[in-house]
Amino acid sequence: MTAAQAITHDDYVRFRTFLEKACGIVLGDGKEYLIVSRLAKLLRDEDISSVAELLTAVERGHPRHLRDVVIDAMTTNETSWFRDRSPFEVLENEVLPEMDANGIRQCRIWSSACSSGQEPYTISITLSEYLRSAPTSGLANAQVIATDISTSMLVLAKQAEYDNAILGRGLSEQRKKAFFKPVGDRWIVADDIRRRVSFKEQNLLLSYAALGKFDIIFCRNVLIYFSSERKTDILNRMAAALNPGGYLFLGASETITGYSDAFEMVRSPHGVFYRLKR
Repeated sequence: MTAAQAITHDDYVRFRTFLEKACGIVLGDGKEYLIVSRLAKLLRDEDISSVAELLTAVERGHPRHLRDVVIDAMTTNETSWFRDRSPFEVLENEVLPEMDANGIRQCRIWSSACSSGQEPYTISITLSEYLRSAPTSGLANAQVIATDISTSMLVLAKQAEYDNAILGRGLSEQRKKAFFKPVGDRWIVADDIRRRVSFKEQNLLLSYAALGKFDIIFCRNVLIYFSSERKTDILNRMAAALNPGGYLFLGASETITGYSDAFEMVRSPHGVFYRLKR
């Protein structure tokens, strides 16, 4: 997109309204540069001259794929292995032992914004490491359901193949050798780690009913993009999707305070998490 094609104020407001309605992401004032940079390649690929023309095409529904690729382009897909560490330490040292002590057997975990797969595979690795230290655990059949709004990210996540640069972001050499196998110049997630994870497309603004009930939900670094009303709605619907006493993990800069009273905060030696009030 050239300087002459830079987005106008009216088109920015129009695009911002479309994005919030489509996927809940709220863009504040002065983010024109973000739209320009993220849509530049899309406009070239689709041979569309401006954001105004793009919005008109999306509103008309032709071509049909355009709405999804616009959302894809605007969705932040920044992630890494064992991101922030604390949630996975809490999972292994606090939550999973507590679930075992409570006799839970059919454990279902939801990674609600899985991007290219690092979070759900990290959860699965954490489960494997816990099970090695607790061979009599009843959680051997735990399942991880990973969802994202981005269809292109889901394709990458399902492939479970990563290069050394991506694996170097948060993954130790020890875990790399233990839970991945080399395929040419790339690495693929080990079968036992992949087998535990399934992927589905899910817009967090829509119903979660088809996903079933969960014991643990990871909704990390997602709520920061939503309005206060959307945050309240998402948190309350996630509470409804949790089994009694279920657990919720948010991002380090996120909180339920002021948005939902369905959870209680738990501070453990390994970090903070939330438990559904009984």
